[in-house]
Amino acid sequence: MFKLYCRIYQFIFRCAAYLIPWRKPELLEGEGCVTKLPEVIKQKGIGCVLLVTDAMIVSLGLTDGLKNALNDAKIDTIIYDKTVPNPTLDNIEAAYTLYKNNNCKGIIAFGGGSPMDCAKGVGIRAAKPNKDIRKMKGLLKVRTTLPPLFAVPTTAGTGSETTVAAVVVDSNTKSKYAIMDPSLTPRMAVLDPMLTIKLPPFVTATTGMDALTHAIEAFIGRSNTKETRKMSQIAAKLVFENLFAAYTDGLDINARENMLKAAFYAGIAFTRAYVGNVHAMAHALGGLYGTAHGLANAVILPYVLDTYGGTVYKSLAKLADIVGIHEDTDEKKAKAFITAIRDLNEKMSIPKTIDSLNEKDIPGLVDHAFKEANPTYPVPCIFTKEDFTQIYMRLIKTS
Repeated sequence: MFKLYCRIYQFIFRCAAYLIPWRKPELLEGEGCVTKLPEVIKQKGIGCVLLVTDAMIVSLGLTDGLKNALNDAKIDTIIYDKTVPNPTLDNIEAAYTLYKNNNCKGIIAFGGGSPMDCAKGVGIRAAKPNKDIRKMKGLLKVRTTLPPLFAVPTTAGTGSETTVAAVVVDSNTKSKYAIMDPSLTPRMAVLDPMLTIKLPPFVTATTGMDALTHAIEAFIGRSNTKETRKMSQIAAKLVFENLFAAYTDGLDINARENMLKAAFYAGIAFTRAYVGNVHAMAHALGGLYGTAHGLANAVILPYVLDTYGGTVYKSLAKLADIVGIHEDTDEKKAKAFITAIRDLNEKMSIPKTIDSLNEKDIPGLVDHAFKEANPTYPVPCIFTKEDFTQIYMRLIKTS
């Protein structure tokens, strides 16, 4: 009965989704294109912006070119660089205070998924200053225009520069949840491969696998459209053709550029088609342990695909064809595709388990994942709590 309820809910939402005003961000791309962003901002009549980033990005000097260009364009720039992995409501409040006190009129999200989620949270607070952000978790709770938001990814994975979602952690409860509303889609995405060349190999690997997870979960889910299927296929092919090259040679600009495109296309796909049980499990780990989202997705992905079994063979076989895996049946193709994911993880030294995972925490993790996934995510197979439990048990490091 519960599974029937979930499917009815998903069907109704899928039909209603055609009425939602989906939009894509404007795109600025190419080597060095980040220095062209200030002119775009100036043309919109914005004289002061809040730049949301993190301390590591600032220390690497990645923001220097943009800051200089903003200064040359005579745009005042207020910097918030205290964003943590899995950004918290405390981060959002601190950044919003800077935004408000300095009379900022626009926001630049500069970094990976965490600064982007934090920046979106600031936008929500600016648009609805009298409403608790906790009350806007879930679907379509914002429903108002945010200040202009410009997204500059320095990792190729999250796709946050395209999406309607912000994922945040409640500092008090350690609960991690998503806020999803079309108003959160950035006005512009800036894809500059030069900003990703200093990315450490392991971060390149895990964020790239994050993009692959987005593409796969969108493709195998039950809320696809013709466009999301196309975007998912393009993204998966780009990841398989470029991620290991970017991992082994960080200065491979072509591979870096293609990975940014993969993340962007996968972001378009899962924005409309949604994610699934991999993300539900990863968010639970991120909330409790602070596990990096890309790492959690990379580790969990093959286990979840295994558990889906025959419900995903046909879909995964199509992706296998796209990435050049050849077998004589859909089942063999699907299983070979899952094996290829495991092999890619192993080549990039991504572990098979989560170091911090403790068995005593699994019931709480299961509850979180189950509640997040159901009834919203249009997964190919609705997991029971026992399904989640068994996968978490397989993620425990045994030695």
